[in-house]
Amino acid sequence: MGMTDRAPRLAYWPSRAMNRLSTPLLVSHIALIILSTIALTTFLAGAPPAWLETESSQRALRIGWTFSGPSYVVLGALAALTHAAARIGWRRAVLLLIAGTAISLAAELTGTSTGLPFGPYSYTGLLGWRVAGLVPFPIPLSWFYMVYCSLAIVGLLRPAHDGLRTRLGWAALGGAALTAWDVSMDPAMSFATAHWLWHTHGFFYGMPLLNWFGWWLTGSVVAFAMVSIARPSAIAARISPSSLPLWLYAVNGVFPIAICVRHQLWWAASLGTLAMAIPIGLALAARAKRHRAWTAEPAAAPSRRRATSIAFGD
Repeated sequence: MGMTDRAPRLAYWPSRAMNRLSTPLLVSHIALIILSTIALTTFLAGAPPAWLETESSQRALRIGWTFSGPSYVVLGALAALTHAAARIGWRRAVLLLIAGTAISLAAELTGTSTGLPFGPYSYTGLLGWRVAGLVPFPIPLSWFYMVYCSLAIVGLLRPAHDGLRTRLGWAALGGAALTAWDVSMDPAMSFATAHWLWHTHGFFYGMPLLNWFGWWLTGSVVAFAMVSIARPSAIAARISPSSLPLWLYAVNGVFPIAICVRHQLWWAASLGTLAMAIPIGLALAARAKRHRAWTAEPAAAPSRRRATSIAFGD
């Protein structure tokens, strides 16, 4: 009896540990985004103030430039990874990470080498070490966790069948939710700042229209790989009910939108806010509808409600 009772507890312990770990990782991620946003919209947005010219301030600034951006991306990826591990297991969570980073890295390496599928561009050294001297290592990590969050949103909005047609539909919608993030981010990172540079004169703050198609296409391919590893039914039942993916998705829109506002890129700020507000608003409405339906049910079996609460960690 003792061994029988203990076995489920031992099996469940890693999920509980990962669930507890994902929240402080998210909080750390948000804190670094807030600090980076404040810095890039105040004393780093114009002529440097006198206090920034001291030797100690310059040393702190170099450290900040080197580590802040890559660190908050790594924290976001770890938050998504541990969140997934708590709900679908370590094996599938790691496979999601591998698929998300490998496919997006391949697309970025192709893009920086050939101009396809995004248009001709190149990264500067502001985002840290570059794979093959071309793509900063945080870039594929950000693709992973933002596609993960996008699929969690889709899981609130669409039926969760596991057939090929459903997975293709989920992938297309996940790619669209991801692309909404780039509406403000690209002007913020390439026009207002110089994290990457366009080697063309595109219509949207220097960005070519092809870039959004490339984002949607790459995001859809990444999303399809992910829903082939963790099927829609598992995502909808175990990941989508949690609030962490929605927080992670939303907070990553704050940074580029704030930079666009600071540099008076009004079209980028307004369209970027609208683009991200649509999936966030639809997801919140779907969550509220589910909550109303849940609370309106006759008293359900306490054991079923408790088991659901434990599984979702909410």
